[in-house]
Amino acid sequence: MPLVHVTRAIAIDSDEIVESFTRAGGAGGQHVNTTDSAVQLRFDVRNSPHLPEAVKARLELLAGSRLTRDGVLVLRSEGARSQALNRQEVRERLFGLIREATFVPKKRRPTKPSKAAKAKRMEGKAKRSNLKALRSRPLD
Repeated sequence: MPLVHVTRAIAIDSDEIVESFTRAGGAGGQHVNTTDSAVQLRFDVRNSPHLPEAVKARLELLAGSRLTRDGVLVLRSEGARSQALNRQEVRERLFGLIREATFVPKKRRPTKPSKAAKAKRMEGKAKRSNLKALRSRPLD
């Protein structure tokens, strides 16, 4: 049960990551028909004992359609011809998502424009309106 360090504070058990290997689709000639180079990674977000609840919630939002109803994150990689490169790439994507979920977004404070800003805006609108009125035909 070796731990994989994702951040300084978060380390997940490598047994929580389930990888399966399949044949990659697309072009590739005879080689693609003989090797299981595509990697599908499954990580149970909801039942992971090493992730804080807040990180789990943000990770579920970030995962979007890659998350199953049971809370399992499914990532797939088949870009490289090598199974090892695909494994590395899909693990890095998982760790990147977890790192992104650790950041707490700043709470937005709603602001109102100042009185001077409102007056300046109205003055600009009046100038533009006057300019357009001067372009029209004179009334007889």
